[in-house]
Amino acid sequence: MTVNTPLFSSSTTNTDGFPKINAKFADILTRALEEREINEDEAVLLFSAEGPELRSLIQVADELRRRAVGQIITYVSVRNINFTNVCYTGCRFCAFARRLDDPEAQWLSLSEVANRAVEAWEAGATEVCMQGGLHPHMPPNHYHDLIVAVKEAVPEMHVHAFSPFEIWYGSKLTNMTYVDFLTSLKDAGLGSLPGTAAEILDTNVRQQLTKNKLSSEEWVEIITTAHKLGIRTTSTIMYGHVDGPHHWAKHIKLIRDIQRDTDGFTEFVPLGFVHHNAPIYLDGDARPGPTIEENLRMHAVARIMLHGYIPNIQVSWVKLGPDVSQKCLMAGANDFGGTLIDETISRSAGAPHGQHMHPKEFQRLIKEIGRVPAQRNTLYDLLDVQDY
Repeated sequence: MTVNTPLFSSSTTNTDGFPKINAKFADILTRALEEREINEDEAVLLFSAEGPELRSLIQVADELRRRAVGQIITYVSVRNINFTNVCYTGCRFCAFARRLDDPEAQWLSLSEVANRAVEAWEAGATEVCMQGGLHPHMPPNHYHDLIVAVKEAVPEMHVHAFSPFEIWYGSKLTNMTYVDFLTSLKDAGLGSLPGTAAEILDTNVRQQLTKNKLSSEEWVEIITTAHKLGIRTTSTIMYGHVDGPHHWAKHIKLIRDIQRDTDGFTEFVPLGFVHHNAPIYLDGDARPGPTIEENLRMHAVARIMLHGYIPNIQVSWVKLGPDVSQKCLMAGANDFGGTLIDETISRSAGAPHGQHMHPKEFQRLIKEIGRVPAQRNTLYDLLDVQDY
């Protein structure tokens, strides 16, 4: 594919096989193929793509994916350890949290966390992902102790743990600055942070979802502090509830701006809202998650906006399901996510697609769409590239 002449036309089908599309779309997508940045307003327009515009958007995103990472689709072998589901924060999108007196309330001991890490390592996992609720009786040093428990049991296990909200909470419990708290976790063996708790980085939306318990500014401060300390993080967006395209474009641009400054993000992960058991949906205040077309647009626009900044766009198979995940992997995404042994947060919200996927199933699904499967570690070093 070349970019020496316009690839799109508002009147004819061009020689590269693109259908005729709206002139504004044609201009934006041509500039995307020239690897020029797309601004917020242009992204909002791309989020409205339908019919031939949507097909062209997907083709462009897939081409930029090919340029960035080639034909490999990666996955990681990971065990989720949700060490407690006790939380009083009251996020209206969350169906995971339980009260202390709830019969389903859970608190894993340090020895149980260590045992789960050992089981994961013996099963071939290279990472444990630890996240939990903000338990009101959390011991001040518990986040530190969780890392130590895993690293003492399995020294080579990568510990990917604690959302920015948990970092906020831990720093409050210990009366430490973000710098000092994150440094103590890094010294204990923390490998990377999940960039969750981002939801939508917009004050109005966050007020509706979480009463702005963790502000956008605090999320950014914690993430950028981690990056400056050499702690890599993921980045996420949760969409399809009370939000819209202008929120999505603003959010992705902010992620791009952070990456330009810190180069600390390993990936961007769109997370479609799972509505089934979410209080905000049950109260009638949110819609039932994104449509398939919105999922395709989100992954495609993310690829276009983040091209040259974040090479890895991940699908959340737990939320999308295998079929839609495959479609998104042909619309700009390149990572299938993790095996997710014991994933409970999406399952609590009513996600119907299970809690574990075996590597062989990843490999089958990847080969089915004509791409090359490869197991990676948390930081995207390739461990095992399969024959196609």
